[in-house]
Amino acid sequence: MGDTGVEVLTARDVPLGGPRAMTVRRTLPQRARTLIGAWCFADHYGPDRVADTGGMDVAPHPHTGLQTVSWLFSGEIEHRDSLGTHAFVRPGELNLMTGGHGIAHTEVSTPGTTVLHGVQLWVALPAEHRHAPRDFQHHAPEPLRVDGAELRVFLGTLAGETSPVRTFTPPLGAEITLDAGATLTLDVDPGFEHGLLVDEGDVHLHDTPLLPAELGYAGPGRTRLTLANASDRPARTILLGGPPFEEEIVMWWNFIGRSHQDIVEARQAWEQSSDRFGSVDGYPGDRLPAPALPNAVIAPRKNPSHR
Repeated sequence: MGDTGVEVLTARDVPLGGPRAMTVRRTLPQRARTLIGAWCFADHYGPDRVADTGGMDVAPHPHTGLQTVSWLFSGEIEHRDSLGTHAFVRPGELNLMTGGHGIAHTEVSTPGTTVLHGVQLWVALPAEHRHAPRDFQHHAPEPLRVDGAELRVFLGTLAGETSPVRTFTPPLGAEITLDAGATLTLDVDPGFEHGLLVDEGDVHLHDTPLLPAELGYAGPGRTRLTLANASDRPARTILLGGPPFEEEIVMWWNFIGRSHQDIVEARQAWEQSSDRFGSVDGYPGDRLPAPALPNAVIAPRKNPSHR
């Protein structure tokens, strides 16, 4: 952690979804940090030329104990789920899916997509809501100009803008694009911790430089965040935040629970095609099988103590 108190988290490359997997850059979770607020998962992908790579084709798969947040910079993704939703993810538009007790969905880049580029994020549900019913919400936030930057607030409140999307904790999520050479100072809730994911550009968070695909973490106690673009072209970032999530969670594959047994039961329900997850119509292929469980008890994940 540097003099500014900003911790830099680097990404690792991982395959996304079965035999037709595309590669994504994952910054959450990792050993150094499991969550930022209730944000427990952050994948960053592209710009991916679909003609060369095949794009995204993720067969039906399950989720429990979380909300998925899909946000694109370019391209288009077709979404289908076991709630019966058939929707599209487009640049600047939020798709949020609640998979509390259980949901299944597919994600496929559309035939007209030439370049796919965006983020896939998860929000952990608190214990009292982790069995919430399936839900799907869509929101297209209006762009907001503030001091040499354009903001799109898709979750929570920032710079006087509040998203209407329903969540079970108060997470903050916003795309922030800084003009060339711009510096932006934002008032933030001192009870929140924040993470700034850099998509492109030469970005500094409180004088700490961040490379593309890196995530800068700033702990609670700050009333302001200062972002600067040191380059001569626009810089794009995703700002995440929320009050520290104090519950320990167990994460494995696409499931979030509170114990190893929660994961065992969710996996068994998926493998047995139980009604817990329902079925997804309209996908021309088989669903993803669950991987084998590890030969050990899956331990809870927790963050380091705040300093």
